[in-house]
Amino acid sequence: MPLYEHVMIARQDLSNTQAEALIEHFSTVLSDNEGKLVDSEYWGVKTMAYKINKNRKGHYALLRSDAPASAIHEMERLMRLHEDVMRVLTIKMDEHKELPSVQMQKRDERSDRGERRERR
Repeated sequence: MPLYEHVMIARQDLSNTQAEALIEHFSTVLSDNEGKLVDSEYWGVKTMAYKINKNRKGHYALLRSDAPASAIHEMERLMRLHEDVMRVLTIKMDEHKELPSVQMQKRDERSDRGERRERR
């Protein structure tokens, strides 16, 4: 089955448990449609670059799934209809990385960044 990554932004006035309950809800949608949630990461409340629906912040979450396209379409449809979800981005992947995402790594552990130049 194809592999997907989804980044979801939920409203800022939700509690952390409500935001994590959204992740559980959408994982059951996947499992009901013959897919599975491989991994999920809750990134917490982050400030957005611009306002979405009069919100300046939002709860961010990353979902990694292994599901057929019909399950993904159904999950995205339900995400668009859900009043607490503001934005969703779905990307088809060749493979899932085992490491935590860049958002979950500490700044010290990020090896892909180059050395900083000295300012004069």
